[in-house]
Amino acid sequence: MSTQMMRAIRFHSFGPPEVLIVDSIPRPSSPGEGQVLVRVRAAGVNPFDAAMRAGLLQQRLAITLPAIPGVELSGTVEEVGPGVTFARGRAVYANTLANIGNGSNAEYVLLPVRTVAPMPRNIDFDQAASTTHGARTAWTGLFELGDLQPGQRVLVQGGAGGVGMYVTQLAHLKGAHVITTTSGKNAKFVRSIGADEVIDYHQTNFEDVVKDVDMVYDTVGGDVMERSWQTLKPGGILISSVGFPAEETAKQLGVRCARVMFPKDLEHILNEVTTLVETGELKPQVREVFPMDKVAEAHALCETRHGRGRIVLHIAD
Repeated sequence: MSTQMMRAIRFHSFGPPEVLIVDSIPRPSSPGEGQVLVRVRAAGVNPFDAAMRAGLLQQRLAITLPAIPGVELSGTVEEVGPGVTFARGRAVYANTLANIGNGSNAEYVLLPVRTVAPMPRNIDFDQAASTTHGARTAWTGLFELGDLQPGQRVLVQGGAGGVGMYVTQLAHLKGAHVITTTSGKNAKFVRSIGADEVIDYHQTNFEDVVKDVDMVYDTVGGDVMERSWQTLKPGGILISSVGFPAEETAKQLGVRCARVMFPKDLEHILNEVTTLVETGELKPQVREVFPMDKVAEAHALCETRHGRGRIVLHIAD
């Protein structure tokens, strides 16, 4: 490790947002072959981070303490290892799932080059940090797992959130008929990004009005996921980015299910997302920006599971 120090958000025990503190720790060493050292400018905050911090992922993804949360970032290339062609100072963004427990909530992160892509030139660092995890999660579920086709009908649970807003946009761009649940205050927003039908979950039980969809993409979990089974047509698929749908239930109902985990080709997805953002076909949405020392407040807001877009930590100018 380098003798130089950096600030990093860490938790030394599992628990509520208050366990998060800003530590001073050694910077990562120089990158090896196929690695990039990134100076982080901004990092997204999402439910995955909150679940990791609370210890809810330990049975599936064992986290060693103390741990640094964060699975998405934007920043600039500080140094590259052998075989890497990124120029120093290049603006990039990344999905840091490969660094579970040593994530993006730090001033510097050492990453495999396959997890890093050129940042879209028409957005700023805060917007870019709100993009990679939501967009790649949406892409993986819709296309790698669900094989979405033009003309199919998709129910998006939570269409205004940090993942749901990308599901809505990408499904629309594919030519699907998009039905989205959201709160009434976000109805205009989800229509503007591609929803053909909008259901205000405060006013209507979606299962009373939605039937025979080809796909449910659930970003909410819990009771919402369980109620979603009955909206599927025979042979349809329920995809969740937050829960683990029961395969036994799927078999009983004559449908399929999948849980979004790691993508098959992250590099390809990020490059496709960059193109779509630069052409204006895919639009990021930042909900609120917090400084590093307000990370507990950012996590508390994230855990409300309501709102539009992604919460972001601003790490450096």
